[in-house]
Amino acid sequence: MIGSGRIGAKSRRILITGGNAGLGLALARKLARRHSLLLSGRKSQREVAGTLPPGAGYVVADQGDPELSAQALVRGIGDFGWDSLDNAVLNAGVGFAAVDGVDSTDAIRQTLDVNLLAVMMQAQALFPLLKKSRGTLSLIGSVAHKGSATIPAYAASKAGLHGLARALRSEWSGQVSVQVLHPGPAKTGLHDKAGYDPGRMRAIFLAPDDVASMMASAIAARRSPVTLSWVRYLNGGAYTGRRL
Repeated sequence: MIGSGRIGAKSRRILITGGNAGLGLALARKLARRHSLLLSGRKSQREVAGTLPPGAGYVVADQGDPELSAQALVRGIGDFGWDSLDNAVLNAGVGFAAVDGVDSTDAIRQTLDVNLLAVMMQAQALFPLLKKSRGTLSLIGSVAHKGSATIPAYAASKAGLHGLARALRSEWSGQVSVQVLHPGPAKTGLHDKAGYDPGRMRAIFLAPDDVASMMASAIAARRSPVTLSWVRYLNGGAYTGRRL
């Protein structure tokens, strides 16, 4: 299934992991009218039915098993009829609030498996498909990559993504564009799932649609790294810049 979305005369094939919820779903809804989308998540087809944008494909890929998730993505892309990718947005992630500043061993392992190891394996598996179209790999980090006392393992995993993007951007230069985007806090429910109550700070979290707009513009520009926070938003980041 090939979509009709275009930048100039080129149709875009876009993969978004974690595309069934949060920022991934917000980005998918923004791009669905113009592009052909394949989304992934750990939920079943039945569980996501009716929530995805019309025409978007879906593949089950649980990043709790990094190797199998990479295999599932490649298999799902082939089943969808694609032999190349223009954009891969590796967005899926988890987070857990540390108890008294200390993460449990299980929480650390799960966070690093989902947020870092799975992304590394997926990036490697998707490289040949992206190379065919000289596409763009976008890793979705977080402003927490600089460190956060409440979510140390999550912060470490996002710092790892920052380093991974720098390495792959150099290694794959001239073949695949690589970038890392660091969104600020958004009203996605991630903090609730992580067991962390931000209190009054929740009032200044950005709307998912606004963050998705900044993500789309940053992806089109291919720059790295890019911080998507209140400062960028107040400077018109959700309404200006390139269009994907």
